[in-house]
Amino acid sequence: MKLLHIDSSALGGNSVSRHLTQRIVAQWRALHPQSRIEYLDLAANAPSHLSADSLGFRVGPTEQGLTAEQRRENELSEKLVSQFLAADVVVVGAPMYNFSVPTQLKAWIDRIAQAGRTFTYTESGPKGLAGGKTVIIASSRGGVYSSNPALAGLDHQESYLKTVFAFFGITDVRVVRAEGIAMGDAAKAQALRAADEVIASLRAAPANTPELALAA
Repeated sequence: MKLLHIDSSALGGNSVSRHLTQRIVAQWRALHPQSRIEYLDLAANAPSHLSADSLGFRVGPTEQGLTAEQRRENELSEKLVSQFLAADVVVVGAPMYNFSVPTQLKAWIDRIAQAGRTFTYTESGPKGLAGGKTVIIASSRGGVYSSNPALAGLDHQESYLKTVFAFFGITDVRVVRAEGIAMGDAAKAQALRAADEVIASLRAAPANTPELALAA
């Protein structure tokens, strides 16, 4: 089994989402000791945002005539999407930045969202090509959005990630969430305890569990 561990927070050792991904990966490795782990730190090594040189994905004859820069960008996109497709489990650290995901995480998603690789269009509409994986989202948020109807509409973080991975054909998308972490020390401690309890229960979670955490 291959597990792809991704962090995207810019906060380093102070990051809650990084704490969560470390705990998730450690728990998964304890349950599946033969797993092979690959690590991708998008804050330290972020792919460039899409440009005229990187937009689109070119293989085979379509690679002919590319500039040196386009070839470099194409190789990076191929490396990232191949790494993603090869993984059986993907653990994604995703803090909420300004109601959405970090820009470096969005850049990675833009690289792997490739027609013919992770999705395709058919006569009946889009079809995901990356099914059969488990994706675990380690979500951290300063406020409480999941149980607050007044703020739920501002969540373009978890809702976006769930939509993207579902578009890729992945039906086993789980969320480990710590929210309210900016609402005082007591709220943060409670959020981390709740998230750690959820992580510890990963063993019992069925494959089709859509969400593993409740609001802190």
